[in-house]
Amino acid sequence: MKTNDAPAELVEQSLYEVRKTIHPRAVHGWFAAWRWALVWATQLVFYGTPWLQWNERQAVHFDIVHRKFYIFGLVFWPQDIIYLTVLLIIAALALFLFTAVAGRLWCGYACPQTVYTEIFLWIEKKIEGDRAARMRLDAAPLSARKAGLKAAKHGAWIAFALWTGFSFVGYVTPIRELWQEVLALSTGPWETFWVLFYGFATYGNAGWMREQVCKYMCPYARFQSAMFDKDTLIITYDPVRGEPRGKGEGKGHCVDCSICVQVCPTGIDIRNGLQYECIGCAACIDGCDQVMEKVGFPKGLIRYSTTHAMEQKLTRAQMFKRAFRPRVLLYSAILGGIVIAAGVSLWLRVPLKVDVIRDRAAIAREVEGGDIENVYRLVIMNTLERERVFDIEVVDLPSIHLEGETHVTVPAASSHLVPLRVRVHVGPGSLAPGQHKFHFVVYAHDDPRVYEREKSVFIVR
Repeated sequence: MKTNDAPAELVEQSLYEVRKTIHPRAVHGWFAAWRWALVWATQLVFYGTPWLQWNERQAVHFDIVHRKFYIFGLVFWPQDIIYLTVLLIIAALALFLFTAVAGRLWCGYACPQTVYTEIFLWIEKKIEGDRAARMRLDAAPLSARKAGLKAAKHGAWIAFALWTGFSFVGYVTPIRELWQEVLALSTGPWETFWVLFYGFATYGNAGWMREQVCKYMCPYARFQSAMFDKDTLIITYDPVRGEPRGKGEGKGHCVDCSICVQVCPTGIDIRNGLQYECIGCAACIDGCDQVMEKVGFPKGLIRYSTTHAMEQKLTRAQMFKRAFRPRVLLYSAILGGIVIAAGVSLWLRVPLKVDVIRDRAAIAREVEGGDIENVYRLVIMNTLERERVFDIEVVDLPSIHLEGETHVTVPAASSHLVPLRVRVHVGPGSLAPGQHKFHFVVYAHDDPRVYEREKSVFIVR
């Protein structure tokens, strides 16, 4: 067999691109103002909500230990899992709707990764300076000044991240109690773990990984293209206006200043077209508009537009008219219907839940007087935040009656286990052997309109 004596050329290629540090340039404008407004809004809600009080308790408290979720005047139990399901469906449909209309609005303005990256970049700018100063600092050899600035920046990052972790845990452990435990250095192992874990995640994602999370870790970046169409508003560069790039006679409006690249938090060049790394933050629009204003050209070289609008030269009115297409209207109708249904369900929600548990040790037994007796346990849950008395009845079987406690006092936002004996008289023409359906009826003593009917079976041998 003939062989080639010349050694084959070995080519080594990395499986991933080595990360280059991105120093986004600060930008001001209409979209930047909106982004910071949402930063303030989301963080005021996140950090402020645990400190709110309601009925002498924390307004929003996810009491996992006692399996109760308090959200202002509502108390949710594990049996209310349907509301969590509806909430997730609403979130998914809202994401589909916003993406179909205007792309990655969530990513660019309200995603926690975007929000915390903005905050960390603001801290970095305040300590190390603007983009040029940060780049010079990174390129400079290690010195006392550089070490001091880096230590101050990371110290501020870590402090903010730990406060974020503390606030996160404050939704589970009452935050005022948690604060006292932190001051006394007596937090429990789980509280300590989650404060440190969530704080570390915030510090790592917003301080170190930043655009890596959006480009490689977030699945939304990968499947977003399946949710776009030619009438979706996306951030676009107008090559008809902009090309050829440069300054002088015969050139387009793009002066090739690269401001759009410098302000981009993921480091892409929007002039190369839509890319999956684009998070839709519109920083490039604000940056380009500032340059256009300085050089005397109309704004909008980079703007929100659609593929159809760019191809067919549609006016702004025509473009927005096409945005309200059947797909968007269908998403809106479904989302609106579910939101209304969920709201009505919460409004009509009965502040009482009942579970029936049969005693399997004694399925059916004969007692004095020829009666057949079945034993049950009722779990009565009072979802109001005040004590309430409930009455218990059994219906739908002839001669059925209760033996045991039929008037039950249940504390506020608590459950009470009630053992009950249900008897049916058995005689000529009465119930045949087998299973017979009946209902427990539990209603509030002070308001009979508040009641629950829970079905069960009575066994006759």
